[in-house]
Amino acid sequence: MAYASLASCVADLEKTGRLRRVDVQIDPVLEAGAIQRRALAAGAPALLFTNVKGTGFPLLANLFGTKERVEFLFRDSLDAVKEFFALAADPAAALRHPLKNLPRLGSALAGGLHALTRRIAADKAPVLACSCQKDALPRLVSWPKDGGAFITLPLVYSEDPDAPGAARANLGMYRIQISGNDYGPDEAGLHYQTHRGIGVHHAHALAKGIPLPVHVYVGGPPALTLAAVMPLPEGISELTFAGMLGGRGVALARSKSFSLPVLAEADFCISGFIAPAAKPEGPFGDHMGYYSLRHDFPVLKITGIHHRRNAVWPFTTVGRPPQEDTVFGDFIHEITGPLIGKVFSGVSEVHAVDAAGVHPLLLAMGHERYVPWEALRRPRELLTQAMHLLGTSQTALAKYLLITAGEDAPGLSCRDVPAFLRHMLERTDFSRDLHFITAATADTLDYTGTALNEGSKLIWASAGERRRELDTEMRGLPDLPDGFADPHLAGPGMLVVRGPKNTAERGAQSADMARLAQALTGRHGSERLPLVVVADDPAFCAARLENFLWVTFTRSDPAADVYGAAERTVAKHWLCDAPLLIDARVKPFHAPVLEEDPDVTRRVEALAAPGGPLHGCW
Repeated sequence: MAYASLASCVADLEKTGRLRRVDVQIDPVLEAGAIQRRALAAGAPALLFTNVKGTGFPLLANLFGTKERVEFLFRDSLDAVKEFFALAADPAAALRHPLKNLPRLGSALAGGLHALTRRIAADKAPVLACSCQKDALPRLVSWPKDGGAFITLPLVYSEDPDAPGAARANLGMYRIQISGNDYGPDEAGLHYQTHRGIGVHHAHALAKGIPLPVHVYVGGPPALTLAAVMPLPEGISELTFAGMLGGRGVALARSKSFSLPVLAEADFCISGFIAPAAKPEGPFGDHMGYYSLRHDFPVLKITGIHHRRNAVWPFTTVGRPPQEDTVFGDFIHEITGPLIGKVFSGVSEVHAVDAAGVHPLLLAMGHERYVPWEALRRPRELLTQAMHLLGTSQTALAKYLLITAGEDAPGLSCRDVPAFLRHMLERTDFSRDLHFITAATADTLDYTGTALNEGSKLIWASAGERRRELDTEMRGLPDLPDGFADPHLAGPGMLVVRGPKNTAERGAQSADMARLAQALTGRHGSERLPLVVVADDPAFCAARLENFLWVTFTRSDPAADVYGAAERTVAKHWLCDAPLLIDARVKPFHAPVLEEDPDVTRRVEALAAPGGPLHGCW
C-alpha cells in the first residue's frame, strides 16, 4: 500500500489487527526497550505507546518486527521492486525473451515511475507544521550503561558539497545521541562508522573548509526507513528506492530557511550542520550484543527541530541478534540477492551471518574456473573473489570470510550455516587455505582488534574433494593440558573447551593457547575434530549454533586469536595442521556484554502478567 505518512501506516496496521495501542504510562528509559525486545522475540504486533513519560509524542515499537508485517507494508509494490532488481542483475534476459518478460518489464517500469521524487511547496510540507526544542523529544535509553538517550531509527540526509542535489544525496541510518556526555541543548552526537556514504560528504566539506548541512529525520512513510539501511548499487539513490518500495514518489520541499531539501512527509526533521570539533559519544548497546564504548565522533549543531501535527516517534532497540535489524537483513537479502553476481564477479551468494553480529562472519559461494584441467583442485579464483568482497561495499568490513566453490556441492547454500560449516571443515587444507590480512580496517563496533576501526581479517577458502570425516559425537578425546577442561561438541567436527581466564593485552597472543596447540599437535583423531574453540563457558557456547557463532566470531581477532597444530610460516604464509584453534575467551579490553537491569525486567514482566496492561502483547 502506498502510505503517504507514518500515521496512515499506523491506522492501516491497527485496522487489520497488526498493531496494538498501549495506554498505560511507559518509561522511555529502559522500560520501552525491554518491552520492544520481548514483543519482537514473540512475533507480536506493532505497539503504539500513547502515554510516554517525559514527552507528549507517542512511541511506535516493533513496526518491522516480522517478515510477514514487512511484506504487508509493501504488499502493492514489493513484486515490482523485485522485478526491477532482477532485471538490473540480468537485463539481457528480458531482451532474449521479450514477450515472456513483458509483465516483468511492466512491473519494473511501474516501480521506476514511483521512484521519481515529487516537489511540493514548503508551506504544504506536513513536517514543517510545528517546531519544538530538543528536550521535548522522547529520551529513549535502551540499555543500563548507555551514555544517554539515542535516536535509534534516524534517517540522516546529506549531500555531497562537490556534487549537490537530491539525486546524489545519501540517506543513511547513523545513530544520534541527544542527551548525556557534555552535549549542549543545541547539540547531538552523530556516530557514523567506516565505509559509510556520509563520510565522503563530510570529507569534501572539510576539504572546502565549510560546514556540512545535515537533516536528521524520524518517522515518515516506512519505505524511507528501509531505504536508509539498504546497501544499494552505485547509481541508485535511497530516495529513488524509497519511492519504488513505497509505491509513490518521495515528496521534497524547498525553503529559503534550509540549505537542503526537506522530506515533507517525515514526522520529525532535526536540522543542523556538523560542527568543526568532535566530542565523546556513547557508550551504546549495539547489534553485536556488547556496548560500543565512548569515543570522539562528529557533533551535529542543531539549528531547528520541526515536526508534523500528531507526530509519531518510531524506535527500535539493538542488541545481541536476533533483533529488529535481523528482519532488515533478511529483507535486504531477498531484494538484492540477484545482484550479487553482477557486483562481485564469480560470486553467486553471500551471507553476513546475523547470529555472529553480521560483520564478524561472512559466508560466500564462489566458483573455481581458472584451471579446470587440474586434477587436484585448490582455491585460486576463490581468492580473487574473496579480495573483491573485502574491497567493495559493506562486505569490506567482514572479519572472517569463509568462501567455497559452489560446483563442489550443487545445492549448498551459505544461508544453511550448519551445512556450510561442515562443508568447509571437511575440505579445508589448513596448510594452504588460510590467508590473513593484518592491520586492516575493521568494523567500528568490533573491539577484538588492535585499535578502534582496526583489526585483522581471515580468508578461509576451500575447493576440491572431501578430505576428512568429522566426529558427530564425543569420542576418543585427547588429554587436555592443565587449565583446559569441560569439552563439548558444538557441531560436526567442532569442539569447544574451557580455558584459563585470559589476561592478554590487546594484540598479544596467549601462552595458554600455544600450550594447547602444542598438546594437540599430532594427536590421533585431530582430523575428525578440525576446529577447536576455547571459551569461558563451553556449555553455553555449544548449546545452540547461534551461541557458538556469537561467541566464536565476536570474541576473537584472527591475527591474534587463531592458532593451529604444528603452526609454522613458509614464505610468509602462516599454515598449520588440524586442528585449527580459535581463542574466543573474553579479553580484558573487550567491550561489556549487554544485560538488562533486573528491576526493569521485573517491572516489565509484571506489566505483562495476567491482568496487567501489557498482558497478551506477546
